[in-house]
Amino acid sequence: MEVESLRSKNEKSMEQSGSSAVSGLKRRRKCKNICFGMMGVLIFIIILIVILAFTVFKAKRPVTTIDSVSLSNLRFSVNLARLQVLLNASLDVDLSIKNPNKVGFKYTDSSAQLNYRGQQVGEVPIPAGKISADETVPMNLTLTVMADRLISDSKFFSDVSSGELPLNTFAKISGKVNVLNLFKIHVVSSTSCDFTVFLSNSSIGDQDCKYKTKL
Repeated sequence: MEVESLRSKNEKSMEQSGSSAVSGLKRRRKCKNICFGMMGVLIFIIILIVILAFTVFKAKRPVTTIDSVSLSNLRFSVNLARLQVLLNASLDVDLSIKNPNKVGFKYTDSSAQLNYRGQQVGEVPIPAGKISADETVPMNLTLTVMADRLISDSKFFSDVSSGELPLNTFAKISGKVNVLNLFKIHVVSSTSCDFTVFLSNSSIGDQDCKYKTKL
């Protein structure tokens, strides 16, 4: 009797140890499956973010365009006796910045310049701001001509005699495009326009503009 009871106890203990081993193996397999599943989901999310970053949310070049330039004030006179030229002028520049990205574009403080034969003769600040996705922001700027810098150029008097004043406007916008809060891409957009001011009738001739952007 005692031998049989010992056998039954041993069998029960073996069955219990076997069942606990099987249940432990099942738990380990379940944990492995959960880990593999989580890793698969994580890899899928990473791949999806990378695909979106380089397709739908791929950084595009914002475009800065000078839409029009007009004279708002021109006072011009020549004193032949004293060989003096008096000139006061202001230019109204209509500028627009287009953001073709699917995310916002933040740009820093910048400026628009007025140049005469390579020399800066006017400047107006462009304050920092943000442009939403697929938005075009218009800007109206007024550039005042620095007459003393104009007159100091040796070719100024010959241009005045011909009645035509060649000028150039230049605007440069620098900022960042934030893609999915993961990638910050630096963007620079600039515009340069050449035009001629006709002193006889205070008008502006055709503009020749060049646009440049880089990431």
